[in-house]
Amino acid sequence: MENVHQAAEEDDLYSGYNDFNPAFYSEFENDVGFQQAVRTTYGRRPPVRNVCIVFVFVTREPLLDLLKLASDGLARPMSAVKAAGYSSTLTRGSFWLLLCVLWSFRPEEKLKLLEKKINTLIEESCMAQSTGNLQLALDKAKEAHREERALVKQREQSGSADHINLDLTYSVQLNLANQYEKNEMHPEALSSYKAIVKNKMFSNAGRLKVNMGNIYYKQKNYHKAIKFYRMALDQISNAHKDMRSKIKHSIAVVFIAMGQYSDAITSLEDIMSETPNITAGFNLILCYHAAGDREKMKKAFQKLISVPLGISDEDKYIPPNDDTSSKMVIEAIKNDKLSQMERDLKARAEKYITTAAKLICPAMDASFASEFDWCVDMVKNSQYVQLANDLEFHKAMTCLRQKDHNQAKEILKTFEKKDSKMKSAAATNLSFIYFQEKDFDQADKYADLAMSADHYNPAALTNKGNTVFVKQDYEKAAEFYKEALRNDSLCTESLHNLGLAYKRLNHLEEALDCFLKLHAILKNSDQVMYQLADIYELMGDRQQAIKWLMQVICVTPTDPHVLAKLGKLHNDEGDKSQALHYYSESFRLFPCKIDVIEWLGVHYIESQFFEKATQYFERATLIQPTQVKWQLMEASCYRKSGNYQKALETYKEIHRKFPENVDCLCFLVRLSTDMGLKEVQEYATKLKKAEKMKEIREQKVKSGQGSTAGGRREGSGGSADSNHSSGSSRGERLSAKMRSLTVSNEPYEADSQKELDASYMDPLGPQIERPKTGAKKRVDDDDDFGDEELGDDLLPE
Repeated sequence: MENVHQAAEEDDLYSGYNDFNPAFYSEFENDVGFQQAVRTTYGRRPPVRNVCIVFVFVTREPLLDLLKLASDGLARPMSAVKAAGYSSTLTRGSFWLLLCVLWSFRPEEKLKLLEKKINTLIEESCMAQSTGNLQLALDKAKEAHREERALVKQREQSGSADHINLDLTYSVQLNLANQYEKNEMHPEALSSYKAIVKNKMFSNAGRLKVNMGNIYYKQKNYHKAIKFYRMALDQISNAHKDMRSKIKHSIAVVFIAMGQYSDAITSLEDIMSETPNITAGFNLILCYHAAGDREKMKKAFQKLISVPLGISDEDKYIPPNDDTSSKMVIEAIKNDKLSQMERDLKARAEKYITTAAKLICPAMDASFASEFDWCVDMVKNSQYVQLANDLEFHKAMTCLRQKDHNQAKEILKTFEKKDSKMKSAAATNLSFIYFQEKDFDQADKYADLAMSADHYNPAALTNKGNTVFVKQDYEKAAEFYKEALRNDSLCTESLHNLGLAYKRLNHLEEALDCFLKLHAILKNSDQVMYQLADIYELMGDRQQAIKWLMQVICVTPTDPHVLAKLGKLHNDEGDKSQALHYYSESFRLFPCKIDVIEWLGVHYIESQFFEKATQYFERATLIQPTQVKWQLMEASCYRKSGNYQKALETYKEIHRKFPENVDCLCFLVRLSTDMGLKEVQEYATKLKKAEKMKEIREQKVKSGQGSTAGGRREGSGGSADSNHSSGSSRGERLSAKMRSLTVSNEPYEADSQKELDASYMDPLGPQIERPKTGAKKRVDDDDDFGDEELGDDLLPE
């Protein structure tokens, strides 16, 4: 019992909870959360340590949570036993925690927290813009603007308007205007900029008129753009030369857009006299070019190449010694952003100088060579000496475009002693020139030279493959094309030619794969689609061939060759109506294509529309007047349609031109007999004589073939006889076709399954086939001109 102590009467265990220090009195009386936290009783928790004070200042927790932390540190009495460690007073640590909480939420501190939040929003907006998320950047800018307005309002209400942070207000409004401009919300951006400019409290806000001028330029309101640029220029002192130079350049660009080149020249000349730069110098040359002042262009070119770039020497990237740390530092800065900026500036300067030289030396001018030589000399004496080779190379390419191959070859041959890159490029172009001139030996020589200078040059490998291709060594050509593709998978020339090589080798699956890949790269290439159609036709898939030719027609709807090809495919499929449609369209676009005319004429003969067929054979007669076939067909159409008088006149005209033609004499005898004419006996006599002469010729041809074969066996040259034999055999085949159409009891019943001659297909894609003039043969008095010698050029090649 002696260890048990009763509570003293003056020690009230539950007193003091409603007492407070008036110094701490604030707006907490009306704070519902605070009052609820004070009234709430919690269970015992571990006492709050002094470290909680740091937690309060760092995290800035909401008031309710911090008061909960403070209440956890309060000693809550649960019994009247003082020995248990309970007391009605606050602990020391809990008291200081509550003091810090209350201090942290003084009005000034809350305003500082709000300023910090606004700065954070501005930073987040700028970061979002840098990553391309313009909408998020605008949202953050708007939120920062709302918070800043609330901050200003609170300061005004608290009577501390003198402490308004003008820099923060300026930053918020400027960022909002920038984000409006980036999101192309031009009216809102102009409104925001005007609010900043009109505020007299913002120093140097007049510079923002440049931004307003940029917006007016984007809106193509050039007069207002110039007005605001000049207003901004007036508010910038001469001490800021770079800024003034940029504004003057913007004014010059607006004048160029308006076509006022003289005003633009004035601004650009001012820039080049004070603070010259590459862009202004190039634009000045462009203005002189638009004004047609060649001499001033040359003076401006001299100023342009003398503009210092401010780029240090490349030797700084070479380590001075073998120090490992130095090498690591140089390796780190070699490809950093600053080095990239230097390389971009140098590349832009070289591009401007090269383009300016091309403008000074127009290709069609008589003094082209001398002007170009002047530019090359100027460049050689400047800091851009490495560009002299590029200009010389461009001169060669210009000569090549002018079809001055000799001058181009002379210039390109001077690069044989240059570095490997230029040497390879020059040799590649020389190989191309000789290939176009069909000098394949020289083309092969320079292709080898280009490959030896740079074995990884895909253009050189392609040229080498082409020289092998024309020698019909398709396997070896395919290897060169594949090597070029291994070096450059996007070399479309090599891929195209590889498909042609596979096609010549009859590797149709590989050729199809090549052209399908090429079609994936060149979606709208009619040549590629035509090759796909041709390969499918060779594979026997006419439907796929028609599908691809229809795509070709979508790209080039006026190609008569493709239309004729479609007609042939539909005819092979048995669709005569579609074949007639495409053949008719081909004839409408190009009425000189013999195979189209022949098909249309035969089709109308089969359809019993002889008058219609006559029109096409008359056209064929005009195109090939030496071909008796078309005139016989025309006369037969007249006879079949019942116009015997016109048919007789036509046969007489044919007999006058080709007096030894047996078919014509046969028809003359038949018509004269049917019409009871006196000339029957005369024509019959001529017919017998012509048949006899024909037999003699056939015997000569047979004997000539035998002697030619014997001469070949003996090793003697017999090319002439061979050609004559080949021509005779082809003539006989055509005569058989003619007889099937004309020399019969029913002369106009043509074979319905008659095959038309294959169209010529250029390996580079669909081309318009020009009409062939026919074989020009000299007819002597003693020479017999029979129908078996006609039409050699009509047979498939």
